[in-house]
Amino acid sequence: MARILLAGLETTIADELNRVLRQLGQNVHTAAAGSDAAVPGDIQLIFAPEADLLSIQRGYPGIPVIVVSRLPEVSAWLWALEQGAADYCGAPFEARQVRWALNSSLAPANRLAA
Repeated sequence: MARILLAGLETTIADELNRVLRQLGQNVHTAAAGSDAAVPGDIQLIFAPEADLLSIQRGYPGIPVIVVSRLPEVSAWLWALEQGAADYCGAPFEARQVRWALNSSLAPANRLAA
């Protein structure tokens, strides 16, 4: 089981992801923003305005960051990947989509069962 940090997400998105992740049997923690997280997880799912993504990654080197948004726009997805995000996940969230995003970023020992 991975430790997953949801950071900087608006309440409705955080609640939706929290529900999906718990259905997948994951250990979920939340923080108001990426920089507010005292202890990062094995992976972080964050909302990251352009100015924040790089500072969040510098604060937690080696921990994959998946950018989460309500708007599944190609330009935002490409921007996040170009900035070094492990992946981009747009709402609405399906368990299969979230599982795939996590498994593509987690170490083999923490990957979710199909």
